[in-house]
Amino acid sequence: MVRMKHLSPALGLASLLLFLPAAHAQTQPLTLPLWPHATPEPPQTTEPETDTTKPTDNLISGRRVVRLTNVTVPTLTVYPPHGQNTGAAVLVFPGGGYVRLVTDGEGTDACHWLNSIGITCILVKYRVAQPAGEAGHYPADPDDLEDAQQAMRLTRAHAAEWNIDPTHIGVMGFSAGANLSVLLCTHPNDDHVASTPAAPDTNPHISARADFAIIVYPAYLAVPPDNTQLNPVYAPNEFTPSTFLIQAENDRTYARNALVYYGALLDAHIPAELHYYATGGHGFGMHPPNAPEENWPRLATDWLRSINILPPREDRHAHDTTPGGAPAPCPTPQPPGPGRPSTPSTPINPTPNPSSSATTQPNPNCWSTQP
Repeated sequence: MVRMKHLSPALGLASLLLFLPAAHAQTQPLTLPLWPHATPEPPQTTEPETDTTKPTDNLISGRRVVRLTNVTVPTLTVYPPHGQNTGAAVLVFPGGGYVRLVTDGEGTDACHWLNSIGITCILVKYRVAQPAGEAGHYPADPDDLEDAQQAMRLTRAHAAEWNIDPTHIGVMGFSAGANLSVLLCTHPNDDHVASTPAAPDTNPHISARADFAIIVYPAYLAVPPDNTQLNPVYAPNEFTPSTFLIQAENDRTYARNALVYYGALLDAHIPAELHYYATGGHGFGMHPPNAPEENWPRLATDWLRSINILPPREDRHAHDTTPGGAPAPCPTPQPPGPGRPSTPSTPINPTPNPSSSATTQPNPNCWSTQP
C-alpha cells in the first residue's frame, strides 16, 4: 500500500477526489486548481479577475460575452455529458489574444456542444494577461503551455473517476486558444516546469499529448507580415494528432493561419481536415446566427466519427430485411485505432459470386455512409 505522504501534491489531490460522491462527479461541474500550491512563475499582476467586455466589442454567436483578464489562478472545470458518455474528452482553450479569455462564447458554449454529443468537456482557464508581442509567447514565455500540459496530465490522472478513456482526450481552441492547442500538439514534452517551484505539483510520467485537435480560427501560427509561412515553433512532429481546422476567408489578420498549418500537416502526413468559409471574420464562435459557418459543429461531429472518437451514426438502412423477412446480414468491420480516418475493410461494390443466390449476397446498404 502506497502511503499518501509519498505522493506528489497533484496525485494526492487526485486520490482525495476519489472519495467524492459518484453522482456529484457525474452531474455537476467540478473545478480544480491547476497548481494547488502556486503557479510555476510568480503572478504577473495583483489585480483581481475582471470582465473587460465593452458595449462596442464584437458579438460572439450573436450575443455579448464575458472577456476575463487578470487570471493568475488557472483552473480546469469538468462538464460531464448530459446523457450518453462516449468516454471521449476535450480540453477547451478559449481565445482572447493571450490578454483575456472569452470564457462563455468560446468556452461554455463549446462545452454545451461537446456534452450534447457525449463528450466530457474540460474547460481550461489559463493564465492571462501575458506580456505583449513575442515576450508573451512561447518559448519566451512558457506560462500558457505549462497550464495546458498540466490540464492534460490532470485529466489523464482523473480519467477513471471522470469516466474518460485516457486514449481519447483531445484539445479544442479558439484564436489564441487555438494557438495554444497547436502548441500543446507540438510541444507536449516541454519540461520547463521541472525547473520551477511548482515541479512537485506535476507528474511528468503522465503524457500531455493530445489524441486529436479541433482548431478554430487560429492566430499567431503564420509569420507576419506575409503570413505565407508557418512559424517553425508550430511545425508538426511525431506528437501531432489528427486535426480539424476551420477559418474564414475574410478574417482580416489571421486568414492564412489555418492554410499554412494545414499545408504543414499534409507535408508531415498527419491526417487533417480543413473548412474555409467566405464569411465570418475572426471570433464568430460556435453558432453565428444566420451565417453559413453556423453549422460548423455538425462538420466537426462527422469528423470525430471519421477518426473513431465518436461511434458511427446508425445506418438508415439498418432495419432493411431480406425477402424472407430476416434482417440482411452485415459484416462487422474492424475499425482502426482512434485518431485515424476509417477505411472500409470490405470493398463497397464486392464482386458478385455467380453461384450465390440474391438472398445470400451481402447487403450493399451495409457500406452506406449517409445519415
